Amino acid sequence: MKKIIKNKFLVIIIFILFTSPNFIIVNSSKKIESNIENNTLNQSFENQIIQNNFLDIKISLIMKFAKFPSISACIINKNEIIWSKGYGYYDIRNQKVPNSDTIFLIASITKTIVGTALMQLYEKGLFNLDEDVNNYLPFNLRNPNFPDEPITFRMLFSHTSSLNTNTRNEYYWMNFSGDPPFDFFPEPYLEEFLIPGGKYYHEDVWSEIYKPGEKAMYANIGFDLISYLVEIISKESFLTYCQKNIFNPLEMYNTSFNLSTLNIENVAKPYHYYQGEYYQINELSFLLGNYAPEQPYWKIRCYPAGGLYTTINDLSHFLIAHMNKGIYKNFKILERETVELMHTIQPDNSIKYGLAWMEYQITNKYSAMGHGGDIMGVDTWMLYMPSEEIGIIYFANGNPAYSINPIIGYLSIQLLLYFLFKEGGLNYYNNLK
Repeated sequence: MKKIIKNKFLVIIIFILFTSPNFIIVNSSKKIESNIENNTLNQSFENQIIQNNFLDIKISLIMKFAKFPSISACIINKNEIIWSKGYGYYDIRNQKVPNSDTIFLIASITKTIVGTALMQLYEKGLFNLDEDVNNYLPFNLRNPNFPDEPITFRMLFSHTSSLNTNTRNEYYWMNFSGDPPFDFFPEPYLEEFLIPGGKYYHEDVWSEIYKPGEKAMYANIGFDLISYLVEIISKESFLTYCQKNIFNPLEMYNTSFNLSTLNIENVAKPYHYYQGEYYQINELSFLLGNYAPEQPYWKIRCYPAGGLYTTINDLSHFLIAHMNKGIYKNFKILERETVELMHTIQPDNSIKYGLAWMEYQITNKYSAMGHGGDIMGVDTWMLYMPSEEIGIIYFANGNPAYSINPIIGYLSIQLLLYFLFKEGGLNYYNNLK
């Protein structure tokens, strides 16, 4: 208990120091070793970018505090990137510095891509959001504790299907040597995992207390089901569908679920900080046992829930499309009404989830829409504030929630998100007057 109280005081003190308008750092002119050159992509915004000499210092201090090996970040104002920068090393041994084209695993931000794919099919009138998914699936999806309650598309999108948040370890296979597609996923694996009597089934997959539609419980496997529904309804593989209808039109040329199709030299390695040292994830057999991968990259079997690799630059095109009501440059990936629907928090949703998008509180006054990603060695966020027309993305190849403690992880995220939004034009203090 004393340790928790001490950590809370530390959080409060550091937050005040960092966010105070009078925050001063001695020797601010000292060159920060890990910074790379400022890649401002649009010179017309030159005068709009806050010339804050402390931003690099603040981010570098957060990195030291949270033990992030590297960070790649960008700020979007309206329809364009106005700032992009990388810090640290995405490959420590070879001292490789990230930039906006460095490829990171983005974990659960992937869900916004998967949701967008299925909502494109929704726009074509191929299903109804409140329709029973059993009208499309080749097996009968029901919570065995509530066998008469249908599970709808809306429930899968919003994590209200009554699938439990925590499932057995068999779901989280993350040490594959190969790349998707896998010959047993999504079928027969999903049926074997979700249906009583299946090879991988366990009763804790389903809630015994809450029936479908009654409570939001974050369930990764719901988005594996969504990707499978994309395949069934579109009549083509999920990977092919995303490439044709999202990645290619949005000029996301360094984005893939399949690591072998990317330039491995540009891919960030996930690291775990342990007892004063950074370890590649393939060096963690002493912690992960058989779950440690053979290679220094995650290759996730449940790839629709969190297995996409992309860059800050590529993902910015996707975020701009959503910020711009479905349009990136001259291409429309969704109708305005569909985007607004996806970004609307569903009724009585305790985790503030819309349809594959979520709301996240930045300060007591401001919240943002988007998604985060969180696994060992990976911490990512993609968010925007509709009222301010500001968007931010950051990727890190470390995660303090796993390597240090959750309080430090939460504080690091809050500070970093706040600083990026503030640099993008959010003036929190003026709005308090």
